[in-house]
Amino acid sequence: MRAPGTDAQSCAQSRFDNDDDKPPEVVMNDMAIAFIGGGNMARSLIGGLIAGGHSPDLIGVAEPDNSQREFLRGRYGVHTCADNLEATAKAETIVLAVKPQILQGVARQLAPAIQTRQPLVLSVAAGVREPDLRRWLGGGSLALVRAMPNTPALVGGGASALFANPFVSEERRRLAESLLRAVGVTVWVDDETLLDTVTALSGSGPAYFFLVMEALEHAALDLGLDADKARLLTLQTAFGAAKMALESADSPATLRARVTSPGGTTERALAVLRDGGIEKLLTQAVVAARQRARELGDLLGE
Repeated sequence: MRAPGTDAQSCAQSRFDNDDDKPPEVVMNDMAIAFIGGGNMARSLIGGLIAGGHSPDLIGVAEPDNSQREFLRGRYGVHTCADNLEATAKAETIVLAVKPQILQGVARQLAPAIQTRQPLVLSVAAGVREPDLRRWLGGGSLALVRAMPNTPALVGGGASALFANPFVSEERRRLAESLLRAVGVTVWVDDETLLDTVTALSGSGPAYFFLVMEALEHAALDLGLDADKARLLTLQTAFGAAKMALESADSPATLRARVTSPGGTTERALAVLRDGGIEKLLTQAVVAARQRARELGDLLGE
């Protein structure tokens, strides 16, 4: 199926339509990339790539919703269409950015073309494991990378973990890493099961911090601060603490000790938190999230 006539240009168009024009050595910004799905995570990656110098002319997006296609074209100048096969026709890297529940159908549709062309496939669909995805794509020695970005990627502050199967070359590992680094920091894991831990830590982690912010705001309100001041002071305190931890060579434990004066207010507050079992609760929360990630992986792979 072709894209509707309202789409200004075909997804598959690029300045490499003539293979003879393709340079012998292609760097990140010369790669033709296709996104399957144009939701929030895809938009954040597209925005980061373009901000880093990637030509929008080399980015195609397959998105079934016409209003979303219009938004993507207007905002980023990328090529859009409704058809997955059209979007991937000339792509050297394919980013699967659809909901995990529909990824199997998308992968099976793309399988013949991907088997023929053997592009790098990067999945940002949470929970779908590499063996399942590779099976849906037809098996064989496909180069697949799973990435687990988190929602702060939407504002360029993401934390992403990546896992590559044995068929991903070093050059393609660098390519996948460069793509995710467009929206934040990246780490590699050698064991795919560790992505469940990553999901529990950095994937779900923003919600843990939001809950702490929410509780601190409510406490400040109860103690007399107005809502605007409570919110501003809470957010800036969270930002400042994270910034200090990122820019310091010291561990969080050392930084905590440094701002905890003996007999002072911080020491009193930390004693209450520890008496309430905050460390144990956080550990239990991360373990519970990892277990749920494993359960969802089992369900999605069926």
